[in-house]
Amino acid sequence: MTESLSERIISACERAFPDKKPVLGEGSPNARLMLIGEAPGSEEERLGRPFVGKAGKNLDSFLEMTGLDRKELYITNTVKIRPARQSGKTGKPVNRPPNACELEFFIPFLMEEIGIVSPRLIVTLGNTPLRAVTGNSGASIGGVHGKLISVGDRRLFPLYHPAAVIYNRSLEEIYIEDLRKLRKVL
Repeated sequence: MTESLSERIISACERAFPDKKPVLGEGSPNARLMLIGEAPGSEEERLGRPFVGKAGKNLDSFLEMTGLDRKELYITNTVKIRPARQSGKTGKPVNRPPNACELEFFIPFLMEEIGIVSPRLIVTLGNTPLRAVTGNSGASIGGVHGKLISVGDRRLFPLYHPAAVIYNRSLEEIYIEDLRKLRKVL
């Protein structure tokens, strides 16, 4: 990501979400492969890096299966702040899906980020980035995961979010099969 885009995102977040710490994309600015998640979680917010929490550890092991190294990729999120709500049980912040306002605010930054990196292939991780990149609010990962699709002049390979495997172990074999397909596409 260019310095000016990073600065604009940070500045915009300071105005719109003053109590939130933005988590910017990272990796090779010339990456052939770009991974896009939904939004940072608590660990990502704390460390200021994408995919370093539980889902990030899952992602790293899945990348290892495909022979990919994080250093060769560009990894970002659709929404650059942690969407959270107070837990009714503990009163502590817990993750929630991004709301329409957050998506509307961040999608233009994401599209600019995609344009700057200009990857040969975009891997969306879950419904939120799939919908953001395709512009189709009704798109569902269940129908397109593991399939190469075109969106304008961009090639897209949707995958379930790595956290989905944490919460639904029955997806693990599907995820591994989708990674095999991704490896062939690469």
